[in-house]
Amino acid sequence: MSNKKDFVVGLDIGTTKICAIVGEIVEAGPNPVIDIVGIGTAPSNGLRKGVVINIDSTVDSIAKAVEEAELMAGVEISTVYTGIAGGHIKSFNSTGIVAIKDKEIQQGDVQRVIDAAKAVAIPLDREVIHIIPQEYVIDDQDGIRDPIGMNGVRLEAKVHIVTGAVSSAQNIIKCANKAGLNVSEICLEPIASAEAVLSQDEKDLGVVLVDIGGGTSDIAIFKEGAIVYTGVLAIGGHHITNDISVGLRTPIAEAEKIKIDYGCSLASLVSNDETIEVPGVGGRKPRILSRRLLAEIIEPRVEEIFQLIHTEIKKSGFADVLSGGVVITGGTTLLEGMPELAEYVFEMPVKRGIPMGIGGLRDVVNSPKFATGVGLLKYGARQLQRTRFPIREKNIYDKVRGSMRTWMKDLF
Repeated sequence: MSNKKDFVVGLDIGTTKICAIVGEIVEAGPNPVIDIVGIGTAPSNGLRKGVVINIDSTVDSIAKAVEEAELMAGVEISTVYTGIAGGHIKSFNSTGIVAIKDKEIQQGDVQRVIDAAKAVAIPLDREVIHIIPQEYVIDDQDGIRDPIGMNGVRLEAKVHIVTGAVSSAQNIIKCANKAGLNVSEICLEPIASAEAVLSQDEKDLGVVLVDIGGGTSDIAIFKEGAIVYTGVLAIGGHHITNDISVGLRTPIAEAEKIKIDYGCSLASLVSNDETIEVPGVGGRKPRILSRRLLAEIIEPRVEEIFQLIHTEIKKSGFADVLSGGVVITGGTTLLEGMPELAEYVFEMPVKRGIPMGIGGLRDVVNSPKFATGVGLLKYGARQLQRTRFPIREKNIYDKVRGSMRTWMKDLF
């Protein structure tokens, strides 16, 4: 980006829409303060279930979204942080153990123990997307978040490893490159959404984030502040749209409009006298139908999506530690009655998550459908600032020298 890296861009390449959000870092540091200064969206036609199936269509949509964001922000976009999802995503937890060389733990020891934890056999057609430390153990003392500077003999790291298909990640990068963009980093979409909509208290207490988009439903489970499980189910809002299209005998595009304008996921919330106009197929006349009929088509599919997610949560083994309940986000969760139906299925408190912790044009992105885009923005800003402002330096002289070196690079 221009202006000496004061800007960061999150690019959400979704099944339904592609969204570029530009943020300005107004307060630097490991936890930067960000103002949103631009946003651009375009319909997505080149993805299915979160995976690229048509490169040219995806490139066109990315270019349109980025151009719109550039015009609003008044900056030229060259580098982005983008997300990845799809049924190919697989994750697991791993542990690594190393001996501490000089009794006091240094950055090198932490890197060695993470390398030991990630030394697992992964098929050639898959690649590691994230290695996220959950906690460190020093000589049987567990629950340590930052071990640097502590004394001990044996260091153990528990990490969460996310892997994805090499081809899917490469296709996302290829699409961005063809649109004239460099991809700084790829982030798993539920991890990005969690950055935007979850508070630290919720993560500490134990919470499950459910991001229901057009083609996928993404899950991220947090326990004691650390991510312990991630998963992606290839089911989402498009399945609801298809049901409406078949059930009401109307084109897919019209079914999507009807879902957005009149959709309700609980038939009991709709009165019998409410009606909707349904366009016909192939020039046939529109019909007036009961809105309750529409809700009766939507409700079973939404309940099925929640049941599949509930099964996945139980399978994770963390269903009993979710004192913070469930946070649902994503464009599909805008349907009326979603939190109520989710509470019935999950038997836990449920709330709808919207992006928080941002300034600037926050009213523009004040919706669950922008959770992933804002999350990618926050994730990117944090990664960028961590490289420029390391959390721990040896002494004040090193800190000043490092800052001066960064300023000199920016000037020349």
